[in-house]
Amino acid sequence: MIIQTSRFGQVQLNNEEIIIFSEGLLGFQDLRSFVLLDDPNDDIFAWLQSCESPAIAFPVLEPELFSETYKINLSKSDLEVLQMPNSSRARSFCIVTIPDDPTLMTANVKAPIVINVEKKRARQCVLQDNNLAIREPIFTKLQARVVANPTLSIKQQSPGLDVAIKLGDRQAEA
Repeated sequence: MIIQTSRFGQVQLNNEEIIIFSEGLLGFQDLRSFVLLDDPNDDIFAWLQSCESPAIAFPVLEPELFSETYKINLSKSDLEVLQMPNSSRARSFCIVTIPDDPTLMTANVKAPIVINVEKKRARQCVLQDNNLAIREPIFTKLQARVVANPTLSIKQQSPGLDVAIKLGDRQAEA
């Protein structure tokens, strides 16, 4: 299958790489099929790309990259939609907002994207913890992570990005 994207051009993927959001994303309920793409030109972010709308792609990061204590507590409803008995095998990603001034970058830690990697089911889960922010500042935290491990890229420090499709090998045409 080939999908058209506004950011990466045409991308070839296998049907088993498609992640299904049975309820869509908040504000994008009509979009149900996404793929997680690894940007070969960016050592920090992966992209949650819509398979249905070329212009819709969200930069995402694993919350562990900027918060060592971040934990998700999924509701029974979340687990049912994800077709999981518990959250132990789930991968979570936060949608990142990158303004013109990247030092003002934020992540939505209140409503992470949670993926059942085995079944390719996902949900944007609104967590009940009132201490979590929709716009958590992350630039300084990411910068500290890079300074602490200067020989590793952020992606090398992130075990969950192995679910992302590597575009260098998979891009049909730019």
